Amino acid sequence: MLDRSRGSRLSAAGIVLLFACAILAPRLAAAQDPDADRELNLAEPDFTLAALPTTLRLPARAFSFRLTHRFSRPIALGTVGDFFADFFGMDGAARIGLELRYGLRPGTQVVAHRTNDRSIQLLGQQQLVRRGAAPVSVHALLAAEGANNFSEDFSGAIGAVVSRAFSGHGAVYLQPVFVVNVNPDAAVPARENRTAVVGVGARVRLGGSRVYLVAEAAPQVAGADAGVDHVSVGIERRAGGHMFQLTVSNALGTTLRQIARGGANRGDWHIGFNLSRKFY
Repeated sequence: MLDRSRGSRLSAAGIVLLFACAILAPRLAAAQDPDADRELNLAEPDFTLAALPTTLRLPARAFSFRLTHRFSRPIALGTVGDFFADFFGMDGAARIGLELRYGLRPGTQVVAHRTNDRSIQLLGQQQLVRRGAAPVSVHALLAAEGANNFSEDFSGAIGAVVSRAFSGHGAVYLQPVFVVNVNPDAAVPARENRTAVVGVGARVRLGGSRVYLVAEAAPQVAGADAGVDHVSVGIERRAGGHMFQLTVSNALGTTLRQIARGGANRGDWHIGFNLSRKFY
C-alpha cells in the first residue's frame, strides 16, 4: 500500500499532467481579436469576485497582481466597544494572500497564489466558450495546492466557471468545483476528504459609477461537510487599473481548497479586503 506522502505526490503529479494537457489541448473557443482583451470590461472588471474566479480574459503575455487580506478576529467577538477598541479587528492576526496571474496565450491564464499559512495554489484557467455576440462564457479550472510551500499535503481541484454578463451592468456566475484532499487530517474517512461545491456569485455595477457590489457563496453539495459553507459580500471601487474591495465573509480562505472547507464556526464573520492591479 502506498503511504500517504507518496500517494499525495502521485496525486499532485496527476494534477500537473492534467494541467499540461489542458494548456496544450486545442482551443474550443471562438477566434477573437487579442487586442479586445486589453479593453475595459465594465460588466466584468476583475478576475475574481471576493475569492471565486470570474471569466474575465487576461491578455497574452500580460500580468495581474492581487493582495487578499482577511482579519481573523470575528466581528461579533466580545462587545461593540471591544470591536472598535481592536480597530475593527485590524489589531489581530490576518490571513494574507499574494497572487500573480499571467496570460499564457489568448484565452489561457495561469495563477500562483500563496497565503501566509504557507499554502501555495497553482491554477490554470482555459476559456472553452467565448460569448461573442451572446452574453455567456465558459471557462475550465484545474488547480493543485500544497501545504508548507507546496511540499506536502497536496490537493487537487477541477471545475468550471459559467458567466452571464449584462452589458456594462455586471454579471452572474455558476461555478461547480470538485476538490480532493480537502481535510488535512489523514484519519478522516474518504468521503470527508473530498467534496463538490457549487459556487454562485454576482457583481452589480451601481448606475454608471465605478462602484460595484459583490456577493458569492460556495455551498457543499456532496462529500465533506465540516464547518459552514463559504459566503462573502463586498463593495468595491475601480480606479484605473486598480480595484479595491472591502469584504465581509464567514471564512478566511482564498484558494479553492480553503473555499471548499468554508468557515470554522457558524455566526463568525470577518472583515477583509482585496487589492488588485492590472499591468496592461
